Amino acid sequence: MGLSSDKVIELKEATVYRGRTRVFDHFSLEILRGQSVAILGPNGSGKSTLLNLLSRQLYPVQQAGSFVKVLGEELWNVWELRTHLGIVSQDLQMEYMGHVKGLNVLLSGIYSSVGIWSHQVFTDQDRQRAEALMARLGIGHCREKHFSEMSTGEQRKLLLGRALIHNPEVLVLDEPTSGLDIRACFQYLELVRDLMRQGKTVVLVTHHIHEIPPEINRVVLLRGGQVVADGDKAAMLTDAHLRELFDIPVKLVRLNGFYQVVPI
Repeated sequence: MGLSSDKVIELKEATVYRGRTRVFDHFSLEILRGQSVAILGPNGSGKSTLLNLLSRQLYPVQQAGSFVKVLGEELWNVWELRTHLGIVSQDLQMEYMGHVKGLNVLLSGIYSSVGIWSHQVFTDQDRQRAEALMARLGIGHCREKHFSEMSTGEQRKLLLGRALIHNPEVLVLDEPTSGLDIRACFQYLELVRDLMRQGKTVVLVTHHIHEIPPEINRVVLLRGGQVVADGDKAAMLTDAHLRELFDIPVKLVRLNGFYQVVPI
C-alpha cells in the first residue's frame, strides 16, 4: 500500500456528478500528512460531495489524468480504508440505530458497521480499547445508554470514539459542533484540539467559522464546486474573503485564536 505518501488526500482534475448535476468540474485538492485543514463553504458548495468522494460513496468520472487518492492509493477495499480514515458525519449521526448501547457504538467502528451484529467477533482487547476511549472522551456514563436516549453532544462524542477505534491516520469531521449547545460545543472542540496537538491529521468540513480552532493552519474556501481561495488561515479568514464566499456583508472577529463573524 502507499501509506507512506506525504499526501493523505489528493484529488486531481476530478469531475463528479450527483444524478444529472455536475458538482465538480476538473476539481483538484491536496492535503499533506500532519496538515490540519478546514474546508469552508456555504451550503451547496460541494462539501458533501467531497466527503462522499473520500468515503467512496461517490466516484469521479473516469478520464485520463483524473483521480482521487487517499493515503497515496486510488483503489481501496472500502472496509480497509475506514481503518485508516475516520469520518464523523451528520448523515451517520442521523441514520445510526437508536437501540444501540454506547459501548457497542464504539465497537461497531471495528467493522465499520452501524450497530453490531451476531456474526461479528470482539476480543477482550477490543472492549478494553473501547472502554478506554469512552473514558478519554468523557462518555463512560453512556456505556449502557441507548443511542436514542443520549444528548446530541453525547452522540457526537460516541461517533468520534467510533471513528478513533482504529487510531486512523486521518480524521474527517463534518460540521462537528452543529446542533450542540455552547458547553457541548466547547467541550467537543477541545477534544478535537487535543487530537491535533497529538499529531492527528484533521480535515474539518464546515460552514461554521467558530468551529475552526487555533490548531488549524490552512483553510480552503469552497464555493460552487470550486476552490476559490486556499492558503494560510490568517490570509484566508478576512472580511473580504468571507463576504465574497457567503455573499453577505460581515465583520470578522478574532479572539484567543478563534474566529466569528457578525453582520454589518
